[in-house]
Amino acid sequence: MFDKIVLASGNAGKLKEFSRLFADLNIEVLPQSQFDTPECPEPYHTFVENALAKARHAAKHSGLPALADDSGICTAALNGAPGVLSARYAGANPKSDAANNKRLSDDLADQADKSCHYVCVLVLVRHENDPQPIIAEGIWRGQWQAEAAGTHGFGYDPHFYLPEHNCTAAELDPEIKNAESHRGQALRELLKKIEAL
Repeated sequence: MFDKIVLASGNAGKLKEFSRLFADLNIEVLPQSQFDTPECPEPYHTFVENALAKARHAAKHSGLPALADDSGICTAALNGAPGVLSARYAGANPKSDAANNKRLSDDLADQADKSCHYVCVLVLVRHENDPQPIIAEGIWRGQWQAEAAGTHGFGYDPHFYLPEHNCTAAELDPEIKNAESHRGQALRELLKKIEAL
């Protein structure tokens, strides 16, 4: 077992979320910035390959076990797009949630099938060359809604409609969202796998 892991992300919100969850296992989560880790390229077409690359990169620079996630939204009508390009779907200069949401709304406007799902893949490596990374995946299904609604969440949440709740992810109570979301599902699976080591 280990008592410290590095989070392969510069996102303060993710660091806080993962720190709280791993505290129950007495595992301290450190930001990769503490080890002057440069940005990791994400050249792959799958969430799992990008997450694995980021985890190995952070482990290499820190010398510690590392956790990475790669997540995004996929639509049936667009063959899975935006997929791994979700954060920069409308371009990266600058990256903007509003621009990404507008582009996806435009791309889905003429499509009959508005089904979509969020994906989160978490990868934990014990060291840079770990031959058996711990991998967990969560999938959260919904429908694309053209009109934005709600103020919670970020990214595509204001357009991600959940029929069973009759609201978007951005209108959902944060505690319910954390329990049901793609990231919540993946985290529970990952924690189960770590506890079974």
